[in-house]
Amino acid sequence: MKWIDYANPTSLSDALGLLAEHKGRARALAGGTDILVQLRTGGKDPDLLVDVKEVPELNELTYNAGAGLTMGAAVPCYRIYADDNVKKHYPAIMDVATLIGGTQIQGRASFGGNLCNSTPSADSIPAMIALGATCNIAGPGGTRQVPAEEFCTGPSKNVLAPDELLVSIVFPPPPPNSGANYIRFIPRNEMDIAVAGVGVSVELDNGTFKSARVALASVAPTPLFVKEAGEALAGKPVNEESIQAAANAAMDAARPITDMRGTIEYRKHLCEVLTRRALNTAIERAKEAR
Repeated sequence: MKWIDYANPTSLSDALGLLAEHKGRARALAGGTDILVQLRTGGKDPDLLVDVKEVPELNELTYNAGAGLTMGAAVPCYRIYADDNVKKHYPAIMDVATLIGGTQIQGRASFGGNLCNSTPSADSIPAMIALGATCNIAGPGGTRQVPAEEFCTGPSKNVLAPDELLVSIVFPPPPPNSGANYIRFIPRNEMDIAVAGVGVSVELDNGTFKSARVALASVAPTPLFVKEAGEALAGKPVNEESIQAAANAAMDAARPITDMRGTIEYRKHLCEVLTRRALNTAIERAKEAR
C-alpha cells in the first residue's frame, strides 16, 4: 500500500473542508469495512482518509413520531439494532442491521457506508428504498436531499461529488397499518453476498393495499426501485393473486447477469419467490401493527 494521510475532524465543516482541499483525492472513512479492503486491492487510491466517526451529525440516531428516524451516515449496525425505536417502528431496518456481516462487522459497518459503497448487492439500500428514505448530503454549496432510489447511479457509483459528504438518512414515520421486510438469498453462509434481495413496504386499508414499494438487490447495475410492482398492488385486495402480480412485476423488472453466484434465469426466479415471501411478511407485520 502507498502512504495515505489520515485526519479525524470533529465537525462537519472541517470534514467538508478537507474533502474540498484535496480535490477528489480524499475519501471518507466511517466503519472502513469496505474502503480498507479496496485500498489493499487497489480499488481505491486516495491521498487522504477523512475519518468521520467523530462528526456529531454523522452519529445522530433519533426518532420523532412526526419526523421519523434520522440515522447518521456513520452510525454502526450494532447501535441501530439496539435502538428501541428502531425495534418498535422499523422492523425492516432490523432485518438488515442484524444481517450485514458478523458481530465484528456490525460493530463497524454503517448503512451510510453501505449506501456510499453503492454496490448492486448492498443489503441496506433496498430497505431504504422500500421505506421511502431520503439522503441528506452536504457540500461547499450547502445541503441537498436525494431519494434513496436515486442515490446510486452505477456499480460503485453515486450522486456524491468529490467534495460532498452523506450526512444522514431520514426514514419517514411508518403510516398506520403498515409493514415492511427485507429478505435475501445467499449461496452459502461463507459467501455473505446476496444472489438476489428484496425490500418491500405495504400500507393496508380494510383488506386492500393502499400503497406499496418494492426494491431489488443484486439484479441490476444498481439497487432497483420497481415502481411497477407497487402499482400492481395499489387498490387491490390483499390476496395471493395480487401478491403474485407484484412478484411477476419484480421478476420482469430484474436485469441480472450470470456470474459465479447465479445465472440470469435463477436470479429472476429468486426475485419472484423473494418478493412473494417479503410481501407476506410485510402484510403480517402490518396486521400486527394495528
